[in-house]
Amino acid sequence: MASATHNHPASAEAPWKSTFLSHVSKLESPEFVFTSLHPAPSSSPTPFVPRLRYCIYRGMWAELPENKHNDAPQNERIYESELPTFTTDVRMEKVGELFGSSNGHATEDKQTHGSGGGGPVEAVWWIKDTGTQWRIKGQAYLVAPDIEGEGEGKSGVRTVLSEVGRRMRRVKGGNWSWGKELTANFGNCSPKMRGTWKNPPPGTPVATVNPDDEHKLGQSVTDLHDPVARENFRVVIIKPDEVEQLDISDPVKARRWKYTFVLAPETDASEGEGTWQVEELWP
Repeated sequence: MASATHNHPASAEAPWKSTFLSHVSKLESPEFVFTSLHPAPSSSPTPFVPRLRYCIYRGMWAELPENKHNDAPQNERIYESELPTFTTDVRMEKVGELFGSSNGHATEDKQTHGSGGGGPVEAVWWIKDTGTQWRIKGQAYLVAPDIEGEGEGKSGVRTVLSEVGRRMRRVKGGNWSWGKELTANFGNCSPKMRGTWKNPPPGTPVATVNPDDEHKLGQSVTDLHDPVARENFRVVIIKPDEVEQLDISDPVKARRWKYTFVLAPETDASEGEGTWQVEELWP
């Protein structure tokens, strides 16, 4: 029956992960559409309106793709996850959107400079070679330099450590550092890409904002701890609640599969235990 439902424990790899990764690997550039919620004008009948943009998928959190050019210290593969990531600039509008539409409802710019967020999002990949569309619905969190050290105890840091951490699956013993993982993600970007975090402020008028030695286009950054670039660099982590796989490669056998994460009762959920429910649907 097309409506059959099956359960898969979250203590094991999600049932959609291997196929998703296989499909994304076929993309020449792993681009996807990322949607967040932007405050609507006062005249709008709804409090938020959608904002979409293309982003580059950077791998699953705690599973940094191998890059021979990355000389940053890296964590051992102690954790696995089904948490897609991408990088962004703290000065981009999407950052404020992820804070402003979250349960915390950040209203001031200074509240969006650290780790945190959690606003509702959707991400969509179209894999032409397989005739498959992937849609991930959930929340997105930001990892900032305050994730360790100076940020200890901050509400945003606590939110990330709790909400993201409970969906990280430990596969072996050892020590693991959030700060080291953040730096390793920065190191996985090319020097030219790192230089974009030293651009003039995104979205500001060219006529009124002049470049300076630290903020100009076309820079190349080799220092993994460049103070300006690292101040602006963020990793965004998507925590999926629902994943849809739409396969239209064969019109006669087209199908949609919906994977829904159902968290265990609170008394049993200290480690994020839950179940992936799988339902086969007509397309």
